[in-house]
Amino acid sequence: MIPDDQRSEIDRPLGRDVVRATRTRRVPAFADVMLGLCAVALVAGSGAIALRERPFRAPQQPVVSKPAEAAPAVQQAELPPPAAARPSSSGGPSIIKVSPPAAGQGGIVVHDPSAANQSPLTAHLPDRALVEESEYGLLPVRAADGRRPFDVYARPWSGARGARVAIVLGGLAVSQTGTQAAIERLPGEITLAFASGGNSIDRWMQDARRRGHEILMQVPLEPFDYPSVDPGRNTLTVDASPQENLKRLHWALGRTTNYTGVLNYMGARFVADRAAMSTLIGDLAERGLMYVDDGSSARSEGEGLAKSLRTPFAAADVAIDQERDKAAILAKLDDLERTARAKGTAIGIGSAFDATVDAVITWAAEAKKRGIEIVPVSALAFDPEAR
Repeated sequence: MIPDDQRSEIDRPLGRDVVRATRTRRVPAFADVMLGLCAVALVAGSGAIALRERPFRAPQQPVVSKPAEAAPAVQQAELPPPAAARPSSSGGPSIIKVSPPAAGQGGIVVHDPSAANQSPLTAHLPDRALVEESEYGLLPVRAADGRRPFDVYARPWSGARGARVAIVLGGLAVSQTGTQAAIERLPGEITLAFASGGNSIDRWMQDARRRGHEILMQVPLEPFDYPSVDPGRNTLTVDASPQENLKRLHWALGRTTNYTGVLNYMGARFVADRAAMSTLIGDLAERGLMYVDDGSSARSEGEGLAKSLRTPFAAADVAIDQERDKAAILAKLDDLERTARAKGTAIGIGSAFDATVDAVITWAAEAKKRGIEIVPVSALAFDPEAR
């Protein structure tokens, strides 16, 4: 017989060792312990931060610069002292008149025409800094800051260097129906000149400015054969004293506001007299106005005096309507275009006759398609104060 203690070995399946079943308790691994400790520390830290009265980092304080001493003021170029204040007849604030520096004297004047231009919304209203009260009405003056009517009332343009043409049509305010038709029908690029002896000038000026036109004031000057040939009321003459001519000029200038300059009406004898023209050009220079010569007299002293007295100046190249026929006027406008293509710029001058207005409207539409830019006359003026 096989003993009982050996029977278990015989009954055990081959290839298996005897394993005693025992219950053992698992000991946590080292990594698990460390993970638990980190979690406890994180919770404790978060709670401490949340319950702390103030954050660990101080709030950012604004930095205020405190220079040790003020920077020295920038020295500005000296400008000539203004003339005495002119008292207002209405008891309002006085208007200071600033005379322009003489040629080669005074400080540098820098003009930015794009910044000086009036807003189209207020182009029909006079800038109060650019007028002074007088017995003749509001007269144009330079502003205390140096701005000129020539700058402020000028119509803006592109500034491009292509062929440019300016067209000035005068005689506005003489015929009421003709004036209304010209203002309403002509493109805004056409410069309009108002006859100082006309009617309702201020009303027509406002209408023209609202429609975008740059405007001039036509001043009657003495022609040959005066008074048989009479330009109209308050004509400036060669034989009148400078004081008398200034009174007549100021009467014309006071007829309305918002113009960039003066255009002569007739005046073949007057424009050839240097002394008489000096009175006219000198006053325009002080007031910041342009002088436009109609180009009818080869003996005109206008250009030379304008340069010496530092006055903006422009002269017409072509009189477009010596014949009051649309076909003839269109031919003259074509001549004007050829001049502009040859030298870059050209100025045409005429009157607001029906035939002239019709021809200008037709030609302007065609010229734009051919690359001609129509600009206000101020854009083609020589400006001695430009930088």
